[in-house]
Amino acid sequence: MVQARSLEHGIEEARRAAQAGEITVVMSGDGLVGAVGGALAETSAVLGILPGGRGNDLARVLGIPSDPAGAVAVLADGSERSIDVGEVNGRRFLGIASFGFDSDANRIANETRVVRGNLVYAYAAVRALVAWKPATFELELDGHAVESVGYSVAIANSRAYGGGMFIAPEADLSDGQFDVVLTGDSGKLRALANLPKVFKGRHLELEHVRVLRAAEVSVTADRDFAVYADGEHLTDLPARLRVIPRALTVVAPAGPLADPPR
Repeated sequence: MVQARSLEHGIEEARRAAQAGEITVVMSGDGLVGAVGGALAETSAVLGILPGGRGNDLARVLGIPSDPAGAVAVLADGSERSIDVGEVNGRRFLGIASFGFDSDANRIANETRVVRGNLVYAYAAVRALVAWKPATFELELDGHAVESVGYSVAIANSRAYGGGMFIAPEADLSDGQFDVVLTGDSGKLRALANLPKVFKGRHLELEHVRVLRAAEVSVTADRDFAVYADGEHLTDLPARLRVIPRALTVVAPAGPLADPPR
């Protein structure tokens, strides 16, 4: 067992384990899991996950229990599953890359120390809403141009982010495509009232929310935004994203991906 001093150190140790033919097990949150998973993608390495962060969204979607005993049982008895890996401007991720309103909310969440656990993401969203002004996003999805004016763009390889927000409840980790969720302008009070719906995936019922699918996406915006994925600031707009199909093997329970709570 090695305690990672940084994402880079964790990646280095994971590669050493993989080269030795060992299953690389990461006990951390989505940031380190995503960094290690991205580094091991397109190799024969196998990744095991022990949830140890605030969000643990990839583990949640895969059905890996949050309690240590249950997660260890999955390592012992689970199945190997091939999943897609996302890439944005050359940086890999496993979950969801997002920007716009999400850029502000992620920054606030990462800076916050007054709220603990996954509630920090809901707190950050409310804080970000106060100063938000709608943005214009220009996208190209597999060669087709799309414009969205409003809050955010989430390019989803997985289903959930932000500590249980099922922003893309129908996303499939192994279908070779992103679910691209465009959240248009709806007014701040309405956005605040609809925030709880995201935890159950019911925001897709709203008229200002669109979901498109593509394997390659290019994005620009009318102002600068950081691109966050797996809870980390990976790059900035403009961005080019692509899916690397079934590029990573993970240990997970057999069966379907987790759906939003009812």
